[in-house]
Amino acid sequence: MSNSTLNIIKIGGNVIDDDVQLEIFLEKFAAIPGKKILVHGGGKIATRIASQLNIEAKMVDGRRITDEAMLDVVTMVYAGLTNKKLVATLQKHQCDAIGLSGADANVIKAVKRPVREIDYGFVGDILVDSVNGLAIKKFLDAGFTPVFSAITHNGSGQLLNTNADTIASALSTTLAQHYETSLIYCFEKNGVLENVNDENSLIETITAAQFDEFKEKGIISDGMIPKLQNAFDAINKGVKSVFIGNAANLHLFQQQKFGTCLTIK
Repeated sequence: MSNSTLNIIKIGGNVIDDDVQLEIFLEKFAAIPGKKILVHGGGKIATRIASQLNIEAKMVDGRRITDEAMLDVVTMVYAGLTNKKLVATLQKHQCDAIGLSGADANVIKAVKRPVREIDYGFVGDILVDSVNGLAIKKFLDAGFTPVFSAITHNGSGQLLNTNADTIASALSTTLAQHYETSLIYCFEKNGVLENVNDENSLIETITAAQFDEFKEKGIISDGMIPKLQNAFDAINKGVKSVFIGNAANLHLFQQQKFGTCLTIK
């Protein structure tokens, strides 16, 4: 393994929809030294544009149903509008970013999610070994900062809408084979909170055993559960550390004081 370090940072939540918060975050992201990758979604913008085009946005348990019309919208928004705005802003801050989808350079393949109780449509699930780490390494070693949208492909010409948290986790586990890798999830909260309504109730560290305990007690629930499951999966596969915290505090990451740190024990 190379001694070089890599930080993979996923931006989500309401920050991606707030121009002021997003600008602050991107300036802090650009200032992080060394190799780094940014992963993003862009859900609310896609929903708004779909509405303007008279396309109904359908959600089940917080997950988007991606029919053919919605796939066109999310591809335009995630891989186009949002991705290029992020790249352009990073260039402003002297960060030489390059915008990518999973189809570009064949870096992330996925399979269409099987229909069970719910047909999610053109939603992609990432399988083991479906991330082309060597291709991404070429971008990183050439001095570029990849910015990944939440769009993948199946290798047969079909684009797929794929969860950005999952993409970030899959990238980190693959690239941990080449770099000492940390995974950082950024959103509008200070981290994992004992009381979701109290920003001062931050849980600074969570072990795998505590995660199970917090789920049973209902302290960790809803959308935070799959986020943490992805995080612990990454740690079990060689990622050095996983952090979850407020995008506005990203500069504290260099002092290891950022949000909630997840560890095996």
